[in-house]
Amino acid sequence: MGDTLDFWRVEMVEPGRLIRLRAEMRVPGRAWLEFEARPELKGQTLLLQTAFFEPKGLFGLLYWYALYPIHSLIFSGLIRRIAQDAVV
Repeated sequence: MGDTLDFWRVEMVEPGRLIRLRAEMRVPGRAWLEFEARPELKGQTLLLQTAFFEPKGLFGLLYWYALYPIHSLIFSGLIRRIAQDAVV
């Protein structure tokens, strides 16, 4: 915990299960990106990616909703790439 990855700081780690990153970029609010691994049947793992945003004021809400389509593309591409790289 406490390490940085680009403009993210590792806020929480549960080894083999969860990592939560807190954004250290300038945004009108606070933002986190979380990855959770859940064991599934037949030895598979479900990887969940969740983006959290706590807007600050009206500008924060406008920022989040204006950038939602872009964030959707970025985050879906990110999780897809992680899944591709994880295939053994």
